[in-house]
Amino acid sequence: MALSVPGYSPSFKKPPETLRLRRKRVRSLGAALPPGERPEPEPRRAPLADRLSLRPFPAAASGSDGGGPATAGRNPFACLDNRPPIAAEPHDGPSRDQQEPPSRFLDSNQENDLLWEEKFPERTAVNELLQTPHVSFSESDIASSESTELPVDWSIKTRLLFTSSQPFTWADHLKAQEEAQGVVQHCRSTEVTLPQSIQDPKLCTELRCAFQQSLIYWLHPAFPWLSMFPRIGADRKMAGKTSPWSNDETLQHILMNDWSVSFTSLYNLLKTKLCPYFYICTYQFTVLFRAAGLGGNDVITALISPTTRGIREAMKNEGIEFSLPLIKANGHEKKASGTSLGHGEEQAISDEDEEESFSWLEEMGVQDKIKKPDILSIKLRKEKHEVQMDHRPESVVLVKGTNTFTLLNFLINCKSLIATSGPQAGLPPTLLSPIAFRGATMQMLKARSINVKAQGLSEYKDQFSLEITGPIMPHCLHSMTTLLKSSQSGSFSAGLYTHEPTVVFNICPPMDKVLDKETVHEELANCGLHPKTLHQISQTPVLGKSSLRNVEMSGYIYNWRS
Repeated sequence: MALSVPGYSPSFKKPPETLRLRRKRVRSLGAALPPGERPEPEPRRAPLADRLSLRPFPAAASGSDGGGPATAGRNPFACLDNRPPIAAEPHDGPSRDQQEPPSRFLDSNQENDLLWEEKFPERTAVNELLQTPHVSFSESDIASSESTELPVDWSIKTRLLFTSSQPFTWADHLKAQEEAQGVVQHCRSTEVTLPQSIQDPKLCTELRCAFQQSLIYWLHPAFPWLSMFPRIGADRKMAGKTSPWSNDETLQHILMNDWSVSFTSLYNLLKTKLCPYFYICTYQFTVLFRAAGLGGNDVITALISPTTRGIREAMKNEGIEFSLPLIKANGHEKKASGTSLGHGEEQAISDEDEEESFSWLEEMGVQDKIKKPDILSIKLRKEKHEVQMDHRPESVVLVKGTNTFTLLNFLINCKSLIATSGPQAGLPPTLLSPIAFRGATMQMLKARSINVKAQGLSEYKDQFSLEITGPIMPHCLHSMTTLLKSSQSGSFSAGLYTHEPTVVFNICPPMDKVLDKETVHEELANCGLHPKTLHQISQTPVLGKSSLRNVEMSGYIYNWRS
């Protein structure tokens, strides 16, 4: 026992006393059990000197005369009372290879865990979560679905990686005649229909020409030494590249005038339904213009994402009517494809909510005794929530109908559309379109096939892959999967890499009425897309705030995951 010393806490116990208390606790638990269920007494632990080989001191290693036997000296740091609890290994006990059954009694650590769980029950849930296998908890994940057709994906892909057990050699080294024929087919919007299965894809000229046709897209402006997509977060890639317009205001003015002509040309094609859609990629946000009949709307629509409070205020000042599809006016969350949108309540607060929050004071008759926040503080709090929404998917803006033409003029005259500093200073936004327009440059997606050896169950097997990189738009994704359905005999898989700022374009905007698909197809028949591709992109978006990530075809049936 501890001595009574002034300033000494009587509740303090030395480690040996704590160990004795734990042994008594275990003995008391064993005595309370029936005789048949009591554990067998463990053999008494051997002294520490028997279990530890103590090294003698150098002075004691040799006798005084050098001839006597060496006397083993005691290790001064070994304390029998404070020795650590080492599990005994009796000779008649189970071997190391055999697994002992779980004991009915808890050791000191388990007792402490039980006490901790009683005080903090949430720790139990955390331990169960750590013991379970790894599972992705992303809200945007959607369970895989089987269908003969993929859902429409309005996001821009940056890379496609197709894998198959059959080679992709047919996609390499196109002949000059096949390349020229593919360009002509694209410019003339020639419809190519392939059989369900091609026996020898390498000898199929129609397949190779159609592959060349599906790789073409149109872009403005185009500079061979600059990659014009993506623009968001591209400062590091553009750093150090030649940009003669960055400090030349005259050249910037010429480039912007040329860009305005191309933008107006694209909008006119969209308005006359000769262009199905196009993208505007700036260094801050991306805009998707869709023709009437696409996206579940019977009028022209434009989606802008991500936006900031400054852009939204500027649009209001220009008289542009827009809506925030993912946020309701009352500040509550809005569902998209069964996925809840976070921070919705904190991002929009209406005047009605403010009035209701003080109405209960009047009912109690204490409205004069409690100081209410002034109008300025309420306005600052609203602005704070609006700023919190900036640069997030929830900030997506929807513009419909004739307001898209006002948006056209706004974007042409908007000074914040072009960066004023950095590698992208003075560079107009990028226009991407599936069809030609005024001032556009024909570009090709990069494709290459790779053959690797993949380890199988018993031996290495050939694994063939086809990689496509560049700004891959929705029509191109559908064309590629249609071609591979025939060339790979309905068996392939694909990994899709998405430009994340465009994922939110898959939301389903509010629809005023249900559109007749046949009428839509007739009106957009001259938009330059294959009828099957047009049928696919005219579907109502179902992906919500997610996009296609993996696609697998087996037996001509799609299995996709987002």
